[in-house]
Amino acid sequence: MKPNPPSVPVDPSIPPPPAAGKRAPGAKAPLSKSGASSRRLRAEAVARELQVKLGARSYPLHIAPGLLSDPSQFASLRGRLLRVVTDANVAPLYLQKVLSAAGIAVEDALVLPAGETQKSWATLETVIDWLLATRLPRDGVVLALGGGVVGDLAGFAASIYQRGVDFVQLPTTLLAQVDSSVGGKTGVNHPRGKNLIGAFHQPQMVLADTDALKTLPPREFAAGLAEVIKCGLLGDAPLFIKLERELDRLLALDPSTLAEVIERCCRLKARIVAEDERESGPRALLNLGHTFAHAVETFTGYDQWLHGEAVGLGLCMAADLSAKLGWLPQADADRCRALVARCNLPVLPPAGMKPDDFLRLMAQDKKVAGGRLRLVLLRAIGESLVTADFDPAALDATLAQFCAHTTA
Repeated sequence: MKPNPPSVPVDPSIPPPPAAGKRAPGAKAPLSKSGASSRRLRAEAVARELQVKLGARSYPLHIAPGLLSDPSQFASLRGRLLRVVTDANVAPLYLQKVLSAAGIAVEDALVLPAGETQKSWATLETVIDWLLATRLPRDGVVLALGGGVVGDLAGFAASIYQRGVDFVQLPTTLLAQVDSSVGGKTGVNHPRGKNLIGAFHQPQMVLADTDALKTLPPREFAAGLAEVIKCGLLGDAPLFIKLERELDRLLALDPSTLAEVIERCCRLKARIVAEDERESGPRALLNLGHTFAHAVETFTGYDQWLHGEAVGLGLCMAADLSAKLGWLPQADADRCRALVARCNLPVLPPAGMKPDDFLRLMAQDKKVAGGRLRLVLLRAIGESLVTADFDPAALDATLAQFCAHTTA
């Protein structure tokens, strides 16, 4: 079931992205009718590539339009048995392109219902049963075609099937392209909390086809922008400033702006993951805003808020707490909230959620250590830290302030 939009105030002034196929301002028309030639030139103009450096388990990340329909992108998989896991939203748009480009039969694709509620143990069993029924061998490869839910679910299935098989990330949402497809975090949710069951399992490669973003609903695109804002806040102040200045170009799906922003987010995450793959140190910084966000998602049962929507709110709450602690200038906390609102993301908790609900659910967060809640907070835009050394009264004040504006 598709989540209902959060019933909280958002800024309605940001227009939705243009319809699929509309050229960005200033873009030139093709010089000839050769579709393949023009697409190739366009892809080369904005293509980006980087490596996630993990020694023998390093892998490439490609960012460009047209990747999902390009057979050369799948050349390294030739001769291996492949299985595709996708969902009902993505399949009508991109499944056939991937099947044709990779040489996969239609019966070797599993189409799941769409939505965060599918990121569950029950659906994981469905995927494992299907892999067994279709006899994927240990040297086979699972292709995860979709957003963060499909990537996390299929990646986790690959990590435990026959004690681990290879998989490839084919992210089709902005959130997945800038965040969840990179770094090897896989897993499912539990009624008691978000992402409490899972494994670290790195993909063999990531193909981020920016053309897929043209068919993304505006709400899903906005959800991905929350993870982009997060990257700017935690470690790339120039990116945050770029978002403030050029958000309209990003919302208009300008190809060069999209490619640059996706690359900057992925490069930041790849650098952190290379330093701390299993989140024993600086990788926890990538959870900025997520402790608040996961509490919201759990409170609403995973079927009302998109993950990125909850992250947007979480960023506002983390910035507010940082300001109350005297670590972040209030003006910068206000800038964070203003940018989140410009992206049409929620800036208030869901109706009926109280401070005690946040505290109860945050106590189950994976970053709790020695019985103490650790949060990712800000010392400046572009400078973050993980700490348990904060005044609990300041957290109480932030929760009270945000929850005071919700109604039961």
